[in-house]
Amino acid sequence: MREGNAPLIRREDYVAPAFWIRTVDISFDLDPAKTLVISKMKVERNTAVPHGPLRLHGEELQLLRVLINGESVSFRQEGHELVIEAAPDADFTLEVRNTCAPEKNTALSGLYTSGGSFFTQCEAEGFRRITYFLDRPDVMAVYTVTLRADKTKYPVLLSNGNLADSGELDATRHFAVWHDPFPKPSYLFALVAGDLVAREQRITTRAGRDHLLQVFVRRGDLEKTEHAMNSLVASIVWDEARFKLPLDLERFMIVGVSDFNMGAMENKGLNIFNTSALLASPATATDADFARIEAIVAHEYFHNWTGNRVTCRDWFQLSLKEGLTVFRDQEFSMDMAAAPSARAVCRIQDVRQLRAMQFPEDSGAMAHPVRPDSYVEINNFYTATVYDKGSEVVRMYQTLVGRAGFEAGMKLYFERHDGQAVTCDDFAQAIADANPGSALATRLEAFKRWYSQAGTPHLKARGTYDATAQTYTLTLSQTNPPSPGQDSKLAQVIPVAMGLLSHEGQVLPLQLQGETEPAGTDRVLVLDQSAQSFVFVNVTADPVPSLLRGFSAPVLLDDGLTDAELLVLLKHDTDAFNRWEAGQRLSLNRILAAVRSGKPLVLDGAYIEAMRSLLRHPQLDSAFKELALTLPGEAYIAEQLEVIDPQAIHAAVDAAQNQLAHALRDDWVAAFEGNQVSGGYQPDPVQSGKRSLANLALAMLVLDAKRSGDTVWPGRAYQRFKDAGNMTDRLGALSALVNAHAELAEPALARFHQQFKDEALVVDKWFALQGRAAERDGKTFARVRQLLQHPDFSLKNPNRARSLIFSLCMFNPAAFHRTDAAGYVFWADQLLALDAINPQIAGRLARVMDRWTKLAEPYRSAAREAIVRVAAKAELSSDVREIIERALASDKAEQKEPA
Repeated sequence: MREGNAPLIRREDYVAPAFWIRTVDISFDLDPAKTLVISKMKVERNTAVPHGPLRLHGEELQLLRVLINGESVSFRQEGHELVIEAAPDADFTLEVRNTCAPEKNTALSGLYTSGGSFFTQCEAEGFRRITYFLDRPDVMAVYTVTLRADKTKYPVLLSNGNLADSGELDATRHFAVWHDPFPKPSYLFALVAGDLVAREQRITTRAGRDHLLQVFVRRGDLEKTEHAMNSLVASIVWDEARFKLPLDLERFMIVGVSDFNMGAMENKGLNIFNTSALLASPATATDADFARIEAIVAHEYFHNWTGNRVTCRDWFQLSLKEGLTVFRDQEFSMDMAAAPSARAVCRIQDVRQLRAMQFPEDSGAMAHPVRPDSYVEINNFYTATVYDKGSEVVRMYQTLVGRAGFEAGMKLYFERHDGQAVTCDDFAQAIADANPGSALATRLEAFKRWYSQAGTPHLKARGTYDATAQTYTLTLSQTNPPSPGQDSKLAQVIPVAMGLLSHEGQVLPLQLQGETEPAGTDRVLVLDQSAQSFVFVNVTADPVPSLLRGFSAPVLLDDGLTDAELLVLLKHDTDAFNRWEAGQRLSLNRILAAVRSGKPLVLDGAYIEAMRSLLRHPQLDSAFKELALTLPGEAYIAEQLEVIDPQAIHAAVDAAQNQLAHALRDDWVAAFEGNQVSGGYQPDPVQSGKRSLANLALAMLVLDAKRSGDTVWPGRAYQRFKDAGNMTDRLGALSALVNAHAELAEPALARFHQQFKDEALVVDKWFALQGRAAERDGKTFARVRQLLQHPDFSLKNPNRARSLIFSLCMFNPAAFHRTDAAGYVFWADQLLALDAINPQIAGRLARVMDRWTKLAEPYRSAAREAIVRVAAKAELSSDVREIIERALASDKAEQKEPA
């Protein structure tokens, strides 16, 4: 465990390493209790750095021997560093011998065992738990890896790159030698050894090269790998077509493991995946699982260039690879969806994720820029800001220079930096240099504030129409509230994609003052000042502005539109995202009004009719209808409030759901009946959309039945649950029963567990469903506490811990934020227990309290008491202590703010 008093690392303190490691010849004699590691490194001094000792990182290791050029050398150990004062100035060979204990490694960082096999996870700083090394991303070396192990227990021996040699050592042991010709940082190192089976496919790329693709899993899971393989092939084809980036190794391997802290890891040529992000069959995985697997397989493959061939100079540049690669996987998912409506659904889902996870982060104790300025534990900065907001920053590049311009910028980026460890500035400069004179190039320094300023900008828009002059003046202004360590901020470059509609829904041409003719019906305005006005001429009718189309910037928009104007956008906007957004805004306005007034929410007839029209609309896709008729998330609603009362928010959302369920009952019946899927299962946009709307309709009908005492729809849901031919419909029916607390929920839950008790990923769904179930009179919270004692529950498996504890604490506000503080006591108990096992997972659970200072009483005081209790624990890891101390500091900072 990394100690909780670890030093603060600051970006401004970066210096290049005193030494470079150019090649690594490393061997492993694999044994669960004691693995012998012998590393031989070609080292050279960095002449650009002042003379100093060689300092190697190492943790949880037993050091045996240190040699330079074959001779023993004196050294000392300072904390987690091995210090060699007498390192030569000339190039030399360094040999380090040590052992590690994989079976004791519950942190799942470095080399560890799972299910009788060996796996590694080296990002961010896990390689130092394998051997002593310059464990930093700017030290890139060419690796040759030799693995030796029992051939019966570990018949498969894998590492990065290409297989160079393999064979028998004796009657019981064998070996394999792997060589990766591309220099890489140590965080991209990987090895796997175990009794695994593989799905294989050979492909020939556009470049005319043949490659072997392999997906390795434990025996019994092979039939669940077809979708992952298809996704990998599609990713390879897409990246070569879209960005001219080919697969560069003889083979590409993916391996699944059930004990994994992340979703997946992009180790060069040997991607290691959490089984939850890899395995899928119609019987065990939902449509959402299939889509997630496709996206994650693509994401990790795309890292081969954006992260591996060009990597980060230091960990502050993490979004250089993660934000860029999330953007690439989002573009891939939209292209795979193909149809415009399906593409829009992808975009809406991405924005919902951003708003649910990143917007709260931007306004909490752990708020940080896309490129952070400092950290204590880098694991704490694998965040929605770095990934999802980072992706939005990359999307803004494309918006400002155009699709072709962005691809030209990517080409220049790789030409300049292939094989290097670089910075976010290097990426920005490449995109700008490839597009001289563009809106980006002329504002580059201001645009880069997206990397340095935390917080979500607030964009205000107001328009005035002059009927006599036929002009429309749109004034845009921006503010960005204070964040930890950033009290005042400069104006950012915000691209605002927009259009104008008449009140009858007609699309209006756009001609700015000074232009000789209209420039189409949609365009991008660039706000780069605190406030700017844009005057449109020849506007023949008082327009309704459609702003931030496609969510062109990650901001909070206040456009001041009335319900009538939002209804125009809901009915007529040509931009699918803004059409969805209009419906969300209509819902949000009513929920917020109820929360702020303290009065029960009563939906008005105009709103209900708008939702009915949307549900009945013959041209709208089912997937879009499901998204539009799903109410805003409680976390996003909380973001609109200065003081958060989780129970008041939940009560308003609950009331809205119940009223929509009742008022639209006949329409829900029609939607359910009209969206049944016949024929074989396919997780494509059309089938998935129908299933999503049918399941929403079923949930609404069971909810309304709970109110009326009707038994028909709960019975139909139970029958659908039993008869379903795929997991999406089965879980949808079960969710409808559980969330309505229907009497049939209990037998359904028991039946589900009995049927799938041997499918670990499905059992995770069973736990998660109960952890996220709508709270009724404390029943959900009580059930979660009981489930901690279930024989299938274990804190040691990250997936299982997330499925139950995280589901309650992170995704079920009404069950977690209790007036008796029991939720906070539960959080503290589980956090401390997790921290003793796996600090990285514990750190993520600690983030639940990021925004505790915004809570209303009595929640606020009770939350503080729980945080103080955790802070008092002497043995906290650095992962948890950094987050807890920042949470407490946010209270002090808030108290200092003037009233």
